[in-house]
Amino acid sequence: MHRWMYWALATGALLAMAGCSSPPAAPPTALQVYAAGSLREVFTEVVAAHQARTGQPVELSFGASGLLRERIEQGAPAQVFASADTQHPARLAARGDWQAPVVFVRNGLCALAGERVQVASATLLATLLRPDIRVGTSTPLADPSGDYAWELFRRADAVQPGAFAVLDAKALQLTGGAQSPKPPAGRGTYAWVMEQGQADVFLTYCTNAIASQRELPRLQVVQVPPELQVGAAYGVSVRADAPPAAHAFVQALLSEPAQAVFRRMGFAAP
Repeated sequence: MHRWMYWALATGALLAMAGCSSPPAAPPTALQVYAAGSLREVFTEVVAAHQARTGQPVELSFGASGLLRERIEQGAPAQVFASADTQHPARLAARGDWQAPVVFVRNGLCALAGERVQVASATLLATLLRPDIRVGTSTPLADPSGDYAWELFRRADAVQPGAFAVLDAKALQLTGGAQSPKPPAGRGTYAWVMEQGQADVFLTYCTNAIASQRELPRLQVVQVPPELQVGAAYGVSVRADAPPAAHAFVQALLSEPAQAVFRRMGFAAP
């Protein structure tokens, strides 16, 4: 056999071997998840477990739900939207490019009070109505926590006529708005607001109140009485053209391991 024939055979074998090998698979693209600020602590833990289990990277963006919804409407690349209510994701679904929201966890309102305020659950409404008590809330429309606070004001009016007008006039919208001051890095919003003396009593999610008390132990967490309590249903929605990883992430949120983390951090079952 001529030398050139040996060369041709050897070259063909090498090419065949090269054709059988495939390049290494590219790492999966990070899933873009936009989530309510009140989910920051719990989502950080849940997402870490999800990434370790599936290998799917997740990029989290937190903020007030209404502001996140506006960013999505303006073209932000979110693929999953976890809101502190169902109204904001439902507005996206009404446009046709997002799926209807699913409730994945629940929360409630608590009062976060300074150490010098004499208040208990039974006296909460009377305390909120006192002229010398500054009542802090988040910003309605931008942050569902503010909307829930105003719903509490309406319920207060049924308990004590005229209460809504008083609370509506005096409430200070301190957080959750586009122009709301931001706390220093590493500080929780509500603990910082209370430490700065911006309010005497702040109405926020119970999970936020508990986290704030951990950060600033002198704060009081006061349960809202049943006649004033407003339940917060958190809804999650997926963009219509999102990859299967987005749907898998939502299923992970509803799974028992994730729900156990939610319960440990003060959330209630969906």
